[in-house]
Amino acid sequence: MTLTRRPSPFGELMTLRQAMDRLFDDTMFRPFSGVAGTEYARLPLDVRSTADALLVEASLPGINPEDVEITVENGTLTIKAEESAETSSGEGGWLVREISRGAVMRTVTLPTGLEADKAEATFEHGLLKLRIPKAEQVKPKQIRIQPVTSGEARRVGTGEPTQGPRA
Repeated sequence: MTLTRRPSPFGELMTLRQAMDRLFDDTMFRPFSGVAGTEYARLPLDVRSTADALLVEASLPGINPEDVEITVENGTLTIKAEESAETSSGEGGWLVREISRGAVMRTVTLPTGLEADKAEATFEHGLLKLRIPKAEQVKPKQIRIQPVTSGEARRVGTGEPTQGPRA
């Protein structure tokens, strides 16, 4: 008996690992084109919301605070930074070169109800921390429940007695 092997119709499809490798190569490690042909690398951010403010942290290792530009316009936060590119001189070539240098930028749409004019920024050890306070009208408010006396139910928020059950 002879076994015949037929090609699989799925043989030419990408494996999951190849797809993930391509995803990371395309989006995270290659710069994308910015405005007017300027090349920007992606800037990693952590953004979280607390009861009082929106907190943003950006990793900017090797960049000086005076080379960072932060703008808030029309509900959009933009962080740009530029490090002067290192020129390689001397003998020998690169064996491995993975540290990105040059310009980085990130734009994030902000939620409504922030007071951008009261924002505070600090920069320490390559970590930018930005705190944008929330306006009073969007801060969470706690509603207290009034105690009910025995046998009498009250409407929530008014304190007025409700009508009893009808027979």
